[in-house]
Amino acid sequence: MFSHVMVGTNDIERSKRFYDAVLAVLGAGEPSRNKNATGQVRLFYRHEGSSFCVSEPINGESATFGNGGTIGFKCSSPEQVQQFHDVAVANGGQSIEQPPGLRDGKLGAMYLAYVRDPDGNKLCALHRPK
Repeated sequence: MFSHVMVGTNDIERSKRFYDAVLAVLGAGEPSRNKNATGQVRLFYRHEGSSFCVSEPINGESATFGNGGTIGFKCSSPEQVQQFHDVAVANGGQSIEQPPGLRDGKLGAMYLAYVRDPDGNKLCALHRPK
């Protein structure tokens, strides 16, 4: 359904350090770095047919996060969810909501962790037991 997800940043190098560490937990490698025609730097992380991108805002204004928006990352185990969370916090992210753990709801059991990246974007690490 999606080709990519892109978030804005006010500090591309800080975001690179954060996402290099966090996305490595999921198996993503180094991003491709691109500078567009008007000079903004963008990072493209590609993994298993998906792309996650980080960009300096093209309009020259400050990057802001979407209130009410969450970007979810699929994890292969509860341990990977915990590692995603711990690596995010160790690299400038902030743990939010409940501590990482099992949630049981209308969609079934899920192991979840929520963090904000250094620019305030809300991320979720999620594992659904089979």
